[in-house]
Amino acid sequence: MKNLLILGAGSAGTMMANHLTGKLPPEWKITMVDQREKHYYQPGFLFLPFRIYEPKDCFKSITEYIPKGIEYIQQGIEQIKGNENKVILDDGTSIAYDLLIIATGSRIAPEEVEGMNGPEWHQSVFDFYTFEGASNLREKLDNWDGGRLVVHITEMPIKCPVAPLEFAFLADCYFKDKGIRDRVTIDYVTPLDGAFTKPKAASKLGYLLKEKGINIVPDFAIARVDNENKKIVSWDEKEVPFDLLVTVPTNMGDDLMLRSGLGDDLNFVPTNKHTLQSEAFLNIFVLGDATNLPTSKAGSVAHFESEVLVKNILRYIDGMPPAEDFDGHANCFVETGNGKAMLIDFNYDTEPLPGKFPIDGFGPLKLLEENKLNHMGKLGFRWIYWNMLMKGRSIPFITPQMSMKGKKTEDKKVEIV
Repeated sequence: MKNLLILGAGSAGTMMANHLTGKLPPEWKITMVDQREKHYYQPGFLFLPFRIYEPKDCFKSITEYIPKGIEYIQQGIEQIKGNENKVILDDGTSIAYDLLIIATGSRIAPEEVEGMNGPEWHQSVFDFYTFEGASNLREKLDNWDGGRLVVHITEMPIKCPVAPLEFAFLADCYFKDKGIRDRVTIDYVTPLDGAFTKPKAASKLGYLLKEKGINIVPDFAIARVDNENKKIVSWDEKEVPFDLLVTVPTNMGDDLMLRSGLGDDLNFVPTNKHTLQSEAFLNIFVLGDATNLPTSKAGSVAHFESEVLVKNILRYIDGMPPAEDFDGHANCFVETGNGKAMLIDFNYDTEPLPGKFPIDGFGPLKLLEENKLNHMGKLGFRWIYWNMLMKGRSIPFITPQMSMKGKKTEDKKVEIV
């Protein structure tokens, strides 16, 4: 028997397992390895602090979505030995593979910034990118009666680049509903020169920040968190004081990549951005947050990658070169508060544009426009995640490659020839 080994049973790994089940030649088997017991719906972490979601809405058993017939090993991974085509588990067990898929995701690394995980960590300094962080922040907000809230990004790349913006927008709405918005100052502190990485979206989102009275502090490269005086300090000694700091720490790939010599400086795996093949080994493919690709680290990206990668896995098994089909397609709802959201759709080469999505001329969703239907789409995505994406099912009318149909450039509808 030949062994296709998947490392990681989160979003990307689970999608690949379901896509590949029943498609491989009979002499191939699939093995998955992950040490966790719970599969977290990470987009839900944004809603936990504001009591839009309950904790139970954000996780299920990790084995619930692993297909029958797959060997699942619940254990940590010590090392990938690419030259020997084997993986060493925490207990010393060796697993040989013929083809390896890395889907080990990313993690927050507050230890990368001096003082970030100091005495104020989860006291007045919080993350919301983990279940623990979002849950602790939920309790903090219940009893917080105002002051200076700083929403902060340490450095790029991060999971879901719009999530910090969403947090700031929802915080504005939350404090208005509590009747204390006049007692809260919100600062949005970013290493970027604007609200987002893409110009048109940055303009729209920057306007929303201004409209909601949220101060943006751009080009802030954090050096340390001063726990005693409650302020963040940049490398050029700019200071931003806080009463409550909600930060997105440095995002890094799994430490496994450091131990295996497969990662870059942030432990992300150098990956061909069109084929999803590892740059180090031809029989290793990578998807999801574990890659170093210049696109968003988001569930939608992992979904589009998985639909491309399943074809390249089958091509590899058949002795064919991988197709260069992945275009960096990303699709994100941006929660803006007050029961509204925006939707952006983009790829490596095309920034978010206005228009209708996913059906040209009909929509029903509108791109780069704040409305209630997009908000319903954001909330409805949780059902799609569990019932379609995790089961390896395609979403009707939405292709892995970004379509220009329905989009407008320079206020004119794109003509599709």
